[in-house]
Amino acid sequence: MIESPMKSMWISRPARIFAVALLAVTLHIAAPARAQGPASVADLAEELSGAVVYISTTQEVNNESGIEIPELPPNAPFREFFEDFFNRQRPDGNPRQRASSLGSGFVIGADGIIVTNNHVIQDADKIEVTFTDGTVLSAEVIGRDTKTDIALLRVEPESPLTAVPMGNSDTLRVGDWVMAIGNPFGLGGTVTVGIVSARNRDIDSGPYDDFIQTDAAINRGNSGGPLFNMQGEVIGINTAIISPLPSGGSVGIGFAIPTSTASPVINQLREFGETRRGWLGVRIQSLNESLAESLGLDEPHGALVADVTEGGPAEAAGLEPGDVIVRFDGRDVPEMRDLPKIVAETAVGSDVDVVVIRNGEEVSVPVTLGRLEDGERLMASQSASEPEQPGQTRTVQSALGLNLSPLTDDLRTQFEISGNVDGVLIVEVEPESSAAEKRIRPGDVIVKVDKQSVETPGDVVRLVRELEDQGRSTVLLLLASKNGDLRFAALRFTDN
Repeated sequence: MIESPMKSMWISRPARIFAVALLAVTLHIAAPARAQGPASVADLAEELSGAVVYISTTQEVNNESGIEIPELPPNAPFREFFEDFFNRQRPDGNPRQRASSLGSGFVIGADGIIVTNNHVIQDADKIEVTFTDGTVLSAEVIGRDTKTDIALLRVEPESPLTAVPMGNSDTLRVGDWVMAIGNPFGLGGTVTVGIVSARNRDIDSGPYDDFIQTDAAINRGNSGGPLFNMQGEVIGINTAIISPLPSGGSVGIGFAIPTSTASPVINQLREFGETRRGWLGVRIQSLNESLAESLGLDEPHGALVADVTEGGPAEAAGLEPGDVIVRFDGRDVPEMRDLPKIVAETAVGSDVDVVVIRNGEEVSVPVTLGRLEDGERLMASQSASEPEQPGQTRTVQSALGLNLSPLTDDLRTQFEISGNVDGVLIVEVEPESSAAEKRIRPGDVIVKVDKQSVETPGDVVRLVRELEDQGRSTVLLLLASKNGDLRFAALRFTDN
């Protein structure tokens, strides 16, 4: 007897349930395991929001371009009204206005210590901090650091505040979930979630750029607010966005200062009210293929020393222009931009070994670090006190696609060249030359050729010919800008 297909396929309800469940289990086992995003961050947001504050500032400014008072006859009606309206002035006679700004911050000390961005409170006459429960407290600035855009505030709470811990941003990976809490457009407590889109971003905002990039929505007013990991630790300070929108709204590209950069600064501001960074006393630049070849390196890596500050730690230790710093205090220096941060994080007065490539060989130079803030004052005083140099007879000679002249007083005035700059003046650059490609311009000054100082155009021509006769394909120039900033450039001989 042949049974009906329908009958043969019929299964009792309990059996069907078991079969479906078994199929579901089988499919679940067969599917590859994938990490999932957080189902909800509600508990985490509720736990952390109390430590995030909203910062408002006011600043009294002079409106020197304000509306002028209408010319009115002495007995004109409403004259006093107009004078009162237009002439509410400060003692110096300038109309008085008040500017305000909004930002975010977060509590790191239950006793009232708050972190924010320096640009949020810069030039403020009055700073107020609003908490999520509506409490408003006046704040004072403990310290600030313009180089990293970090400021530390203090309020006087009646009871201990909710504080959040600082985490380790070095453990972050691209793709990790992060959460931002802040005060976008003055709306108040706003929570956004996204991922770490990239790390080590350089957005050309300062000497220690090393930003976390995130797609968690960050808008105007989020500045100074915290970026959290999923353990509730602060791993960044929201600082900047890229936005083509007129409103400055988020397009998913926001940047946060990592705690690896922020924490040492915060600790110093908390302890001293100022930063105390290590100082080496060199001006450095990046290496490219042609510079690396000129210096005898197999590939570009490290930081090229363009200049050594007179009276600085590097000069005392014997570092020289043309040295390539590849290791500092046991830490590798892959690129030029890595060195300033490494040096700044090293304690003032530390004795460190600086490994350089000099004439194709590794040399270890012991250096005792100074303090950056002292070094900046030293360099400023040197720049202000440099005397003018006497003039020379002008004779133009050519080399490397450059027309050269002695640096006379007249030419120094014409090109607005600082009195502390000496060397051979470039008065013309041939178009399409190697020098033009390297953005060498009239007004630049050749200080050294292949690490040898030059004083006349003849010195430059002689050294260039000697190097060409030796079979060199490039020549290394040390150039000074009109303000005295130094940089190296490697030019090809093919243009001569």
